[in-house]
This record gives sequence, C-alpha cells and structure tokens, in this order.
Amino acid sequence: MPIEITMPRLSDTMEVGTILHWHVQVGDEVSSGDLLADIETDKATMELQSFDDGLVESLTVAVGEQVDVGTLIATLLEEGAAASTESSPAPEEKHEANTQPAQKPIAGGARVSPVARRLAEEHRIDLSTVQGSGPSGRIIKRDILQLVATTSETTSAAQTTQISATEVVATSAPVSPAQPVKQVQALAPTSPWQQDRTEPLSNMRQIIAKRLVESKQTIPHYQVTMDFDMDPLIEMRKTLNEQLASASVKLSVNDFLVRCCALAMSTNPAFNASFGGDCILYHGPVNVGIAIALPEERGGGLVVATIRNADQKSLRTISQESAYLSNKARETGLAPDEMGDTTFTISNLGMFGVDNFTAIINPPNSAILAVGAAIEKPVVRGGELAVGREMSATLSLDHRVIDGAMAAMYLKTLKELIENPASLLV
Repeated sequence: MPIEITMPRLSDTMEVGTILHWHVQVGDEVSSGDLLADIETDKATMELQSFDDGLVESLTVAVGEQVDVGTLIATLLEEGAAASTESSPAPEEKHEANTQPAQKPIAGGARVSPVARRLAEEHRIDLSTVQGSGPSGRIIKRDILQLVATTSETTSAAQTTQISATEVVATSAPVSPAQPVKQVQALAPTSPWQQDRTEPLSNMRQIIAKRLVESKQTIPHYQVTMDFDMDPLIEMRKTLNEQLASASVKLSVNDFLVRCCALAMSTNPAFNASFGGDCILYHGPVNVGIAIALPEERGGGLVVATIRNADQKSLRTISQESAYLSNKARETGLAPDEMGDTTFTISNLGMFGVDNFTAIINPPNSAILAVGAAIEKPVVRGGELAVGREMSATLSLDHRVIDGAMAAMYLKTLKELIENPASLLV
C-alpha cells in the first residue's frame, strides 16, 4: 500500500504551500528523517522531511506549484513493497536482467541503496571508501552526493590554478612585431535591470502584502517617539561581553532591548494585550517577537521569531535564543511554535544605520517598537554640552487598546530600564 504524503500545515495560519525544490526523484530510496522538499509557507521557507522508509513512487506536485494544505504531493512505497517490486520485473521487462536488491552489501559488510550504488557507478566512486550515514551505517544517496560535491570543488580549484599559471606564461611571452594586433571593440555594458520585467510574488510575499494591508486598514495606528541615552547600556554591554568571552557569549544591543521591553510590559499590562472585538484580551505570558529579514536565496521576506516568557529570562538566555532562531530562520526555516503567540514585536534597523522609522503593527499585537541606531551626537548631560550616543525608538500603537497617556507611561518605564541597565541583571 503506497504511503501518501500530503501538503502539511507548517504554521498555524497556513492555508496553501508552494514546492520550491524537490530533493528526491522518482525511484530514490529514502529513510525516515531524509529531506524531501523545500516548501514555502505564508511565513517562511521550511523543510519537509520523510517520516517513513521507502521508495519514491511519484511526485504529484511540480516545482513552483501552489496547492492547498492536505493535497497529495508524493507517494512512497514501503520498504517491503519496494523490495518486492524490484525483485519482480514487470512483464515488459522480463527479458532484462534481474534487478538489484534494495540493499546489496559491499566489501566489508556495509549496505548500499540502489540509488546510491547507481550514483557511485556513474561517478566511479569506490563504495568501500564511503562512510554511510543511513540506518546501521547504510550508504544512501546523500553520502554519494556529498562526496561528489567535495571532489568537484577540489577538481575545480586545481583547474583554476592550472589556468592561472597558463595565463601568466601566455602574458609573459613576447609579441612578434610581424603579427598585427587585432583591435576588438568593447561592447557597451548592459544590465538586465535596464529592461522592464515582472516577477511573480512568492507565497510569503502575497501573505505579507495581504496582512499588512489588513493591519493598516483595520487597526487605527498612531505613533509615539522617544530618544534614549545609550551610553550606560553600551558601556555595560562592553563590560559583560569581555567577561563572557570565555563562554563564547556575545550580547547584542537587541538582546538588552528584548529584556527591557519585556520588563516594561510586565508593569504596563496594556502592552501585553490584544483587541478582542467586544473586549480586550490581557495575556499572561510575555512573548516578545523579533523581526528577522530572510536572505534573497531563501525567497526574501520577513518572519517574526518568538522569545517566550522574555521577562523571566536572563540576558544570556535571550541572546542564545535570539541567535539560534535568527540562524535557523535564515538557513532552514522556523517551526510554527517558534513563530507563534507573540504579544509585542521589536523591529530593529539600527544595525543598518537607520536613524528612525515607523513600523506596521503585527496582529494580534497592539504595539510594535521600531528601533533606530545609537548615533553619536551633541547632547546635554548635567546641564553641559557633551558628546553622547542616543537612540530613537518609535512605538506604533493600536488606539483601540492603548491610549496616548498609556504609551507615554510605557516609554517612560522603558527609558528608565535602558538608561539604568544594572536593573536588567536582577
């Protein structure tokens, strides 16, 4: 009986998904945990893994095709059925030699899948030199492809070195005066950006566009801005990073801001609340979202990762979780529980040199903090002119939940925490 693989629901709001890339082909043998495909959801590009062992019987959805959650996208033949199919040729194939067993042993007792054996033969790889990563040390497709990639890089580097040496010899050879030098007219530089073009919106971009429009149309936004003296926090960060260097911990300014915002939310409950139509929903856990920009090679876009119970976590824990979630979002994609249940969001463009900006609220949040860079500028300290580092931050707020005076109180609390960072350590 074939094993049916359907488009999974990879986020709490996912309704459709797009196959960006198949990592397997029909006839490939896969094991539980093997990567099958990259799927673009409404929030991120995520990996689809196999939960069964078997042979890929069919891929029913093409690359680039968008289908509803629950749609059949592939089928597998169970290991026993796959072996039976291979050992019993179809009627039109009876004149051919018997097929290979699903796991034919090689010298030394190791086992190898048929796909891996075929790839090894194509690339002339001695299977006795390959270390298998499959169950019980079985050599699978991934092992051969990794070895082929490594060999190709080494060969390419050697060829590049040889070509470079040839160019040096050629350019050092004298030019005979009897041979006229042929003039080659340089082509005018052209760029694809000089031509009109269209690029279809990715699934993620479509969802982002839809939700941002809904946010601006349904939430009465307003903004409140405040400047913060960053000198104390930056000095404390420098001291702590020097002390934590041996533990490979490096705190970012954003790590401090996450904790500051979370503590300020604990004393200003409206900033940990959502509009509920005919009520205001006050949340218990303080879950701070951090906006993460995805690289273009992963489709671009933006995701919001969740630091749960941020008011109860140390700076070191917040730093470790933020780094882990940021790397995972950019490399493989976040799981649904790593993106859900935020009650407040921070969008920080300070690392790009942006002075100040405003952000659109991420529903069902009632507020989002847009953070600029800590800029060195003339400031007044103790009644005297000095040079200091100041940061501008702007709150975008849902006026149905948070009034102006409440916003001012929150920013006042946040200012006290940022400008007196010792309180973050207790």
